[in-house]
Amino acid sequence: MKVLVIGAGIIGAAIAHRLAPHARVTVIEAVTPAAAASGKSFGWINASYYQNDDHHRLRVQAIAAWRRLDATLRTGIQWTGTLWWEETGPAFEATHDALRDLGYPTRLIDADEFERLEPNIATPPDRALQFPTEGAVDAAALTDRLLTAAMGQGAQLILGTPVTGLIGTSRITGVRTDQGPIHADHTILATGTATPGLLCDVGYDLPLLRRPGVLLRSEPLPPLINHILVGPDGEIRQDATGHILAPASASHQSDDAETVPALSDLAEATLHRIRTLLPEADLRWSRMTLGQRPVPEQGLPVVGDVRPGLTVAVMHSGVTLAALIGERVAADVLGRDDSPLLQPYRPVPSV
Repeated sequence: MKVLVIGAGIIGAAIAHRLAPHARVTVIEAVTPAAAASGKSFGWINASYYQNDDHHRLRVQAIAAWRRLDATLRTGIQWTGTLWWEETGPAFEATHDALRDLGYPTRLIDADEFERLEPNIATPPDRALQFPTEGAVDAAALTDRLLTAAMGQGAQLILGTPVTGLIGTSRITGVRTDQGPIHADHTILATGTATPGLLCDVGYDLPLLRRPGVLLRSEPLPPLINHILVGPDGEIRQDATGHILAPASASHQSDDAETVPALSDLAEATLHRIRTLLPEADLRWSRMTLGQRPVPEQGLPVVGDVRPGLTVAVMHSGVTLAALIGERVAADVLGRDDSPLLQPYRPVPSV
C-alpha cells in the first residue's frame, strides 16, 4: 500500500512513524518539518486540561502512548509532572474533585511541600495540585526524531512542496503539487490550519477557529524550575537547555482570543508575569513566536475518513495527542482498528 502523509508537523510525523513498517509512506511538507504550530508549541503533555470525560480519557491514553514510544525511541520528553494552582476557592475544589473522580493521578500539596518542590518560586500558593504523570517536550525536535525514525524504516520525505489540491472526488487517489500529481492508495491530511482549504476540493466543510498563540523563550538560565507550573498568571516551564518558556496568554489552553497585540508589548507583559514568580532570576527574552493553532470549531479533535482514500487528522494539543493519533490512524488505514476511542472525534458526514 502506498500512503501519502501531507504535513510534517508532530501529528504527520507520528503517523508516518507508525505506518512506515507496514506501507510505502511518503511525507509531503510545504516548508520544513514543524514549521507551523508544532514548532511554536509550549510542548505540555497533559490530561489535566480537557473538554469532557471522553476527551480526558483520550488524553490519558495519549500519555500512555508516549510512554510506550519512550521505550523504543528517544523522545526527549521531560516527565517532570505539573504543579497547578490556576484556580482558588470553589473552582480549585471542583478541579480536584473532578480529576479525582476520573481516577487521574493527583496529589494535594500545601505551601511547605510546594516550597520544597520549587524552592525558587517567590511566593508559594497555600495549596496546589500535583499531576505527576505529565511532561513536556521540544515538539520540533521530537518531530525530527519521529521523521528520522520513519525514514529509517523506508519512509520518504519531500520538503518545500505545497500540496495544491486532491485528486478525485468520490474516492481520493492522491494529491496535486506544483511539481505534478502524486498518486497513492491512501492520503492523510495532517495539515493543521491548511486543512479546510484542501477539503474544499471534495466539498467537505471543516471550520476551524482562529486561535493565534504566542510563546516567549528566555535566554538560558541555570536550573530554576523543576516542574511545569500552572498558576493564575499563566503557564511556565524550563527546558533541558535552560530556557524559560511561557505562553503570552494566561490559561493558554483555553484562550479564545482571535488577535494578539504587538509582540514586543506581549514580551514585556509576559516577562513581568514571570518575574512575579522568579524575582531573583536575570530574565531576558530572546524569542517571541507567533503560531496559528489548528482548533476545530467544537474545540475537539477531528480524526478519520472524510472520503474513501482520504483521512483527516486535525486538532489542538497535538503535542499531547500525537503518539496516540499515530497509532490509531495507522491502524485505521491498515484496517486493524477496532477501538472505540476515536469514535467521538470522527468527521461528521457532509451533506
